[in-house]
Amino acid sequence: MNFIETKKSTLVDFYTNIRSHTENLCKPLSIEDYIPQSAIFASPPKWHIAHTTWFFEEMILKKFLPNYDVFNSEYSFLFNSYYNSVGERLERKNRGLLSRPSVQKVFEYRAYVDDAMRKLLSTSNNEKLRELTILGLNHEQQHQELLITDLKYTFSLNPIYPKYSHNNFISDEETSSGWLTITEGIYEIGHNTNKFCFDNELGKHRVFLETFTISKRLVTNGEFIKFIENDGYKKSKYWHDDGWTWVQENNITKPLYWKNINGDWYQYSLSGLIKVNPNHIMTHVSYYEAAAFAQYKDKRLPTEFEWEIASKQLNWGNRWEWTNSAYLPYPNFKIAEGAVGEYNGKFMINQMVLRGASKATAQNHSRYTYRNFFSPNTQWQFSGIRLAN
Repeated sequence: MNFIETKKSTLVDFYTNIRSHTENLCKPLSIEDYIPQSAIFASPPKWHIAHTTWFFEEMILKKFLPNYDVFNSEYSFLFNSYYNSVGERLERKNRGLLSRPSVQKVFEYRAYVDDAMRKLLSTSNNEKLRELTILGLNHEQQHQELLITDLKYTFSLNPIYPKYSHNNFISDEETSSGWLTITEGIYEIGHNTNKFCFDNELGKHRVFLETFTISKRLVTNGEFIKFIENDGYKKSKYWHDDGWTWVQENNITKPLYWKNINGDWYQYSLSGLIKVNPNHIMTHVSYYEAAAFAQYKDKRLPTEFEWEIASKQLNWGNRWEWTNSAYLPYPNFKIAEGAVGEYNGKFMINQMVLRGASKATAQNHSRYTYRNFFSPNTQWQFSGIRLAN
């Protein structure tokens, strides 16, 4: 989120608003919902609300608030995610085993850290403190979406199809149509304003693009059903070799959350089990599936550079959109010193880039230079497909 301080809006207000939204996302939950971990990639809600608090305590309060007394010295081990420079941490697969500390205690931890952060932000004009706080709040917004996606995966394994809210983040119809042509030329890529961005967006540089066309619309459920009905999951000719191995080894025959009941397609959503609407935008597909569908349509996925240039003329933000680009550093990218340097750079291997945003993305947390990234088998994010040619 881009923060601009005014007489009526301070960094303290920004901090309070973002932190409050995380807790608002938890209001529909029962105590029992906070703890289960359904897969190694899906963290429990309790861990998300603790980890985002850990970030502010570990990265800011310990460094900038004199004589700060940590809430609990064991939490640095329990709620560190992947920061090797900070110290040892709980194995990711064991986050769902933390029945203690209790949910109540974790919320007390949040309140304790929030109180200290507000006092610090109200009394300090340190620019580095300000930058780290804004980074931490954008980090929290990322976890707000992860909280939703992880919770959906856990709920999906419950045979009674629990309802989280009336908003399921997927019931969107595609209203755009046609194709956009971008002519060949040299274009500038990357972030170059004084507003917030992550370091992987920095390094504005030029690329040459050949003339290409890109769809103004995202692929719909109805279009993907035809792929299934035409044995798309059974024909290796549509798949990358790695993707075909994934399909075979995991017996993938349909999109995540879809079920065929008496010949009709249904899908689990955060508002319960619903019938698949053929006019709604396709979601929860992996890069492998997106690329296979593109091959089936005799098209391709856009590169992230093509997407960025075309985005200014596209309606985007309903789904994270897979691109055909590996997650690599921009020219002159430098990994920052210290723990913050572990945020993006070390993941620039075996990942594919997604562009845009989704209906589950935090408000004002999207921009056309934003580079999301996941491994190519990832399905549980709110990801969709835009074709190019």
